[in-house]
Amino acid sequence: MTASRLFELFIALLYLGGSLIYPLGLAWRQNLLKRAATWASMAAFVLHTVDLVMRLTVTGTNPLQQGQFYMSLLGWIFVLIFFVLWWKLKHDFLSMITSPLALILFSSSLAISTQELIIPDRLSALWFSLHVGTIFISLALIAMAFGAGLTYLYLERKIKTKEKLPGFSKDLPSLETFDKANHWAVCIGFPLYTISLLSGFVWASFTWKRIVSWDPKELISVVIWVIFAALFYQRMVQGWRGRKPAKTAVILFVLCLISLVGVNFLLPTHHSFRP
Repeated sequence: MTASRLFELFIALLYLGGSLIYPLGLAWRQNLLKRAATWASMAAFVLHTVDLVMRLTVTGTNPLQQGQFYMSLLGWIFVLIFFVLWWKLKHDFLSMITSPLALILFSSSLAISTQELIIPDRLSALWFSLHVGTIFISLALIAMAFGAGLTYLYLERKIKTKEKLPGFSKDLPSLETFDKANHWAVCIGFPLYTISLLSGFVWASFTWKRIVSWDPKELISVVIWVIFAALFYQRMVQGWRGRKPAKTAVILFVLCLISLVGVNFLLPTHHSFRP
């Protein structure tokens, strides 16, 4: 086993530690364990950053043309968005979803074959920033909205039915905080998703000489955009709050998972990660 692979496995173990320790700290109401989980995620994030930089600067191949690099980058962006929201909202509840998702995505990147994606060098930087960068940030925000929405629905049901809250629930922030996280994710995520979708169609016109090719990835991306647009409109114009945007965020995340895993790995598509 090479030194680089050992380094990557160590990063995965740190993400695994954050994924397991935080729920234990929440269940046992131990702040020390929750802080340890956060520090494990922070250490994993720092080393993950080093790994991405090394892939960009040290390896002989172009990482921007490898599916492996993109999965690893997506996991890194998930953790970055968590730290931004953690700093902004002053709550670490999103650790419940951030570290597990980062672990899954980073581990998946280790299993993906290093197949080459067709990206002309003169356009790779532009395509990367407009299409890949924006879609990954918006996906991370949708994941954060999913975590906040799922917890919102759980707590709201407990409160409405007047059921006794488990001990760990008492340490969670208010419903308003979860709703605010959803609001942030929608306000920032939808414009970025729109930019990514439009740049993808522009890229298709250059690469395949047609804007729409009825690719499975294109179709599900448009469906996600329509639902995301409806959520953005209801949030910003109609003043949606609470249960409805929480439910919609859960649906959006499920569709994004289908797109990322089901389409990219299982169906014939221009975006396939299969060898």
